[in-house]
Amino acid sequence: MNEYRPAIPTDLVDAALGAAERLGKDVADVPVPAIAQEAGISRSTLLRRIGGSRQALDEAVRAAGVDPGGQRPVRERAIEAGAQLIGAHGLAAFTLEAVAARAECSVHSLYASFGGRDELLRAIFEAHSPILKLEKVVTGPHVDLRQTVTRVYRLLAEALNREPRVIPAMLAEALARPNEPLLRALLQHFAPRVLVEAGAWLAEEVAAGRIRDLPLPLLVHQMVAPVLVHFLARPAIQDIPGVDLPGLEETCEVFAEAFLRAVAAP
Repeated sequence: MNEYRPAIPTDLVDAALGAAERLGKDVADVPVPAIAQEAGISRSTLLRRIGGSRQALDEAVRAAGVDPGGQRPVRERAIEAGAQLIGAHGLAAFTLEAVAARAECSVHSLYASFGGRDELLRAIFEAHSPILKLEKVVTGPHVDLRQTVTRVYRLLAEALNREPRVIPAMLAEALARPNEPLLRALLQHFAPRVLVEAGAWLAEEVAAGRIRDLPLPLLVHQMVAPVLVHFLARPAIQDIPGVDLPGLEETCEVFAEAFLRAVAAP
């Protein structure tokens, strides 16, 4: 038998929102007496009008387009939910409606937190890609070129092996549909700053005579492409009989040595 839940009057929803704003709390954290006071009725009258269930009132607030709270912030839940959707089903599953359902919030709350789907995808990418850590590595002090390259490879390996597999899913989508508007917007947002910072670091190494003066895009591809291919393919080949893959640390060191030999200045 389905549980009976009464239709919650809009004046009680407004009272819940007003009490939350006045107290500076999420609706779910506002005591029932405070909501009753805001509505100008007694606690018992409020409970009777909402059918004795606080959950019914919170659901009515959510239906009005406001997250009642009582959980982690919408932003955190949405980033996690979006990452799970992309990792499991690809970008085709990444809609605001699907994210809202998985994050247990409203689409209105997502717009309030991110402004739209592009901004939510950026937040997911920042959370699951190594971009922020990579920026620190390439802009930080560079004691040893091989050491720096190896650190870059470790960060790439960590991002490509992380669950949910957001970055592999995005790369697969980029290869299959390079003109996908959502991915092009993401690339246009992040690529310039990565190229500027990586370019400044590599230019220092060229000026120091440690690596050859090659076109920047080709130099970056020479550095990251072999590692990307390996770690994208690694989950599929690591359990094949007869295939004996080295550990992640050794793999990163081998690729760093190969890169430095390939681009070393004469």
